[in-house]
Amino acid sequence: MKLPYVFINMAMTADGKIATANRAVSTFSSKYDFEHLLELRASADAVMSGARTVNEQVVNLGPGPAKFRRLRLQSGLAEYNLRVIVSGSGSMNPHAEIFCHRFSPIIILTTGRAAERKLERLRAVADAVKTLGENEIDFRGAFEWLGAKWNVQRLLCEGGGELNGALFRAGLVNELHLTICPKIFGGRNAPTIADGTGVRHLAGATRLRLKSMKRVGDELFLVYDALKSATSGKAGGLKL
Repeated sequence: MKLPYVFINMAMTADGKIATANRAVSTFSSKYDFEHLLELRASADAVMSGARTVNEQVVNLGPGPAKFRRLRLQSGLAEYNLRVIVSGSGSMNPHAEIFCHRFSPIIILTTGRAAERKLERLRAVADAVKTLGENEIDFRGAFEWLGAKWNVQRLLCEGGGELNGALFRAGLVNELHLTICPKIFGGRNAPTIADGTGVRHLAGATRLRLKSMKRVGDELFLVYDALKSATSGKAGGLKL
């Protein structure tokens, strides 16, 4: 079965961090980078994020202002994108900002580890709750389901780091959009664009091919093709 085209968009500091060690900093890039984010959303059938990002930040994963919705319609897409949240344990805040905005369906991907009481709370606020995998999310199965059930052909992932890491390890990422911002956070516990278990050997690394590079002010906007590693698909689960 054909999988959606998966592209990741992330902003990181010059030392590779996407937040401070205490995760207090969420937005540190420019207004131009935020416009870039909305432009990418305007090209996607669905926008996906991890539960921690949705729980801790004021986000709705929507297309934004009217000009971006018009752009979607001009491209033959629905005015509003689907929104996908990943939570292996089902530990979602039912009062998170995203659930206050009902402009498009909200889909939650989870696992057999999620307690039934948590699932009941999620079913009350989401349009669909799908269990894929017992202990870790089966992302290949999830993406096949999103394509078949929801006609998702282009899927944009906006992190966080553990979700991105799982997708890279599973060999499911086609493209990476990366904004490098002129800041240094430091901190061994500060999250990066690809966290989680990581790879143990060089053969497991995801290789990237640079497609384009643009400088705007002191920020760099890079686009990479993601190439398959020698071990792609062998360890792509997510336990969060």
